[in-house]
Amino acid sequence: MSFPGGVQPQIIILKEGTDTSQGKGQLLSNINACMAVADCVRTTLGPRGMDKLIVDSKGDVTISNDGATILRLLDIVHPAGKAIVDISRAQDAEVGDGTTSVTLLAAEFLKEIKQNVEDGVSPQIIMKGFRKASVLAINKVKELAVTIERKNPTEFRDLLEKCAATAILLQKMVVDSVLHLDQVELNEKMIGIKKIPGGAMQDSLFVDGVAFKKTFSYAGFEQQPKTFKSPKILCLNVELELKAEKDNAEVRIDAVQDYQSIVDAEWSIIYDKLEKIVATGAKIVLSRLPIGDLATQYFADHLNRVVKAVGGAVQSSVNDIGPVHLGTCDFFEEKQIGSERFNLFQGCPQAKTCTLLLRGGAEQFIAEVERSLHDAIMISVVAGGVLLRWKFLNTSATTQRLWFRFNRYPESVASKAHYVGGTWFGVDMESEGIADNFEKFVWEPALVKTNAIAAATEAACLILSEQPGQGMGGAPMRGRGARGRGRR
Repeated sequence: MSFPGGVQPQIIILKEGTDTSQGKGQLLSNINACMAVADCVRTTLGPRGMDKLIVDSKGDVTISNDGATILRLLDIVHPAGKAIVDISRAQDAEVGDGTTSVTLLAAEFLKEIKQNVEDGVSPQIIMKGFRKASVLAINKVKELAVTIERKNPTEFRDLLEKCAATAILLQKMVVDSVLHLDQVELNEKMIGIKKIPGGAMQDSLFVDGVAFKKTFSYAGFEQQPKTFKSPKILCLNVELELKAEKDNAEVRIDAVQDYQSIVDAEWSIIYDKLEKIVATGAKIVLSRLPIGDLATQYFADHLNRVVKAVGGAVQSSVNDIGPVHLGTCDFFEEKQIGSERFNLFQGCPQAKTCTLLLRGGAEQFIAEVERSLHDAIMISVVAGGVLLRWKFLNTSATTQRLWFRFNRYPESVASKAHYVGGTWFGVDMESEGIADNFEKFVWEPALVKTNAIAAATEAACLILSEQPGQGMGGAPMRGRGARGRGRR
């Protein structure tokens, strides 16, 4: 069969079940997929939010009300639904809180303009309105935000505790851990969290230094001291054990008695290392590499935090070790916690790190407490800038439809309270009435809201920016004659 102009038709082979729809129908399908994903986490939002129990394909059980965790565990296939999951992950990585809010906000944006899409409104016009309203919303949040002063440490600490108290009951531990960090870098990775099954959540411990599980026991360790006061600490990157020779190693001897001299040389090398370590006066020795036959590589993960806490430096040789290379702490203790033994370094002079030891009855419960701790820590970290006092916003009629999705709270409460001068009045979940949210400490960092608004807007625009094809607006250009056509 011949075709005009000798042009061969394009043949595309797709898998069975592939969706090839385009235009308005595909755009509405994407919007519905985003709304379905948001419905999965809608009931987890707020102080009375419910938990979700998720069982994966391996049979592992997760109980959580954290939006990012729930969406990560869901097997979402739809590409538009994955976009909603991605903004939730980005919110968690950027701010650490507001993962559910950003998901619901993006879905509400799309739900609000769904009727406009059905009526044939151009997605470009909708996207332009989204971005304009997003700028207005972010500017309004910045206008309402309250700058936090750090001049009074006591007041600043009380403020952080009030922010973290909305997440969990361990607000004192959270604030202590954040205040132990370098206040310039505020690297949350320097806060170690260890989960220890057993006991109650109130049994959790805060260590103003480093704590990690003891990795091995050696013969006669029961008779060794378990506590040291102001010990010298040596951190090494050196093997302190006898090992078999590496592969392809070969030693030639002329007489049988020479073999003993080789064995003696091996022992002499290890004893020489140990004698040099003893000469430094160090009471505690940590190494990234094995110490003894039963040692593991566990120390490698914690040595950086130990050095930042106790001072000194990691040494790759036992030669020429001086006092400047050694660290110290006020108190070292080997302590039994639950069914495990832990090494605790407390009162570290260089401490810009800390460790939280979490207790709980079940592993799922401890895991959820850890996720809540992460949210509370991130809230405390970003709260050093500005806080947002919730207020019902009044805007012009041109952006009413988008603002309606921000104001899903009872409008009657807002209007009546404002008439009597109650600017910060809102719903009181405890008394089931109306209260001043500013006095009730219903606060959160403004960064959480501004980041959520920006991310939700971009996600909604991403869904709308899909090529609409023939189903939206005019027909596309056809034929080869359209090539080379420039702007008019």
